[in-house]
Amino acid sequence: MKDSYSNNALEQTNLNAISDDQPTGSELTIPRTLKIAGAGVMALAVVAFGAQQAQALSALTVVNGITSSGGVGVSKDILYGDEPLQDLDVYYPKPLVQAMQAQTVIDETYPIIVFVHGGSWENGNKEDYAFVGQSFAQAGYVTVVINHRKAPDYVYPAYVEDTAKAIAWTYDNAASLHADRQRIAVIGHSSGAFNTIAAVSNESFLAPYGISPKDIAAVVGIAGPYSYDFRKFSNAIAFPADATPDEVMPDRKIQGAQPPYLLLTAENDKIVYDTNTIKMTQALKDYGATVETGEIKGASHATSIGAMAPPLRWVNDVRAQVLDYLDKTLN
Repeated sequence: MKDSYSNNALEQTNLNAISDDQPTGSELTIPRTLKIAGAGVMALAVVAFGAQQAQALSALTVVNGITSSGGVGVSKDILYGDEPLQDLDVYYPKPLVQAMQAQTVIDETYPIIVFVHGGSWENGNKEDYAFVGQSFAQAGYVTVVINHRKAPDYVYPAYVEDTAKAIAWTYDNAASLHADRQRIAVIGHSSGAFNTIAAVSNESFLAPYGISPKDIAAVVGIAGPYSYDFRKFSNAIAFPADATPDEVMPDRKIQGAQPPYLLLTAENDKIVYDTNTIKMTQALKDYGATVETGEIKGASHATSIGAMAPPLRWVNDVRAQVLDYLDKTLN
């Protein structure tokens, strides 16, 4: 078993948007759906994800280019705060899109997900992870994909505070999104999993917004670095210069009554090692929280989230594991 975090940098992501004619601000209208690329591009994405870790970046762009909307609608660039990068996109399931377009009375409410992307706290944006929003919306979840402030301009706890603020925005605005705030899940991948777990497991991050960890129905962390000595790695720039692991790692900062958790590791992860999940799981259990764990067989760090995309779901079962957990926890 390896320790902590590898010396490889987390994925650097391109900034390609997935569709055009998107609304801005606080509009909740449904724009044009995404274009569907051909089978040749799909094959390129499969090859890219099957190649070395360095190929994962370009693969994200390819995935977004080939993921069918499947009738999913999206509202873009909604502000959840006044600081840089405090904005989000909301993805809607097909039946909800149809009802909204028809302007019919909508009686049904949907479970809702907040997704926090990875990128070593320095890289990535909500557009890069549009395929995640689409994937969960296709499964029947209103899905919020957020941006957050990034290092080196902003260091811990800024990006965790942003995550908490976006969770609170989602909780407060669930009804206007035709969602049920009693069925809210927060999901993060890689550094986004750190943000997710840190923001929820320590009640002090949600407290300013009048909500508590128990207001969250489920939390899922995928390949998250929850317990390592960041001072030994290049992403130390994402933390205060004088900070120590005891002061920032979420496995040492748990406060308040806790929601249930699912923590997943990737079998072939060479970037974030499984000791992080082992330590976080033990800390939560020692605190009295309910925690389930799972391993994504055959997954690398990149494919532990990349396989959420429709063309790549055969690569591993991360989507199935997460959806199975959400189904029994939220529904």
